[in-house]
Amino acid sequence: MTPQTPLTQEIISAEIAQARQAYAKAVEGGEPRRDHPDRGYAPYRSSVLRHPEQPLVALDDPDAVELSGPVFGVTDVTALDADLTRQHLGEPLGERIMVTGRVLGRDGRPVRGQLVEVWQANASGRYAHQRDQHPAPLDPNFTGVGRCLTDDQGRYAFTTIKPGAYPWRNHDNAWRPAHIHFSLFGTAFAQRLVTQMYFPGDPLFDHDPIMQSVTDDAARSRLVAAYDHDLSTPEWSLGYRWDIVLSGPAATWIEEGR
Repeated sequence: MTPQTPLTQEIISAEIAQARQAYAKAVEGGEPRRDHPDRGYAPYRSSVLRHPEQPLVALDDPDAVELSGPVFGVTDVTALDADLTRQHLGEPLGERIMVTGRVLGRDGRPVRGQLVEVWQANASGRYAHQRDQHPAPLDPNFTGVGRCLTDDQGRYAFTTIKPGAYPWRNHDNAWRPAHIHFSLFGTAFAQRLVTQMYFPGDPLFDHDPIMQSVTDDAARSRLVAAYDHDLSTPEWSLGYRWDIVLSGPAATWIEEGR
């Protein structure tokens, strides 16, 4: 039996470059820009294996989905939920940061009362999850989950620890750049959108097929937060600003598409 050729970063990077060139050529040829990636994006191997290939099934009664969904109210979300550094008895390890921004609609208007949830790895790049078994230390004082409701200006804010990069098994020596997962709910739990926020200047960007699956340069740049020194607190934390636009030409990439 012939040994299988290892799937190296060089091979994945070549596929990423090929996909970007094909997209650029299509746009030059008059095809519309695409803010969302092809669900069969080849360099992201597991996406190719699991993405839907059949037409979506329309629900006759969409409201029926809500009958079995969870329910929450304003009183269920507290200020402590948005500070991921204060959820345990001790201080978590790592670089303390604030991440804030606004959730906006297509017309730039704020989306008020939006439930925003985040989850992330700790400073060592490990999730507090039983399926994450890579040899990086867990932090007993950091769970890595939080939530808040947007205010009247559509603003959210979280205090947390900057996550570390971590390995994954897409290909040999594959590493994910530091990121925070965001989940947003509309007026109902069936309206959930999920995306990821990255940090500026990460050297892993060019090597990551998940981020590079967003082949449009402008759309991909909207996934990266901006460092904002005015948000930094002296001797306490650094600040990052990241707005989420739900639709329109400036929309933030959403994992499930639209």
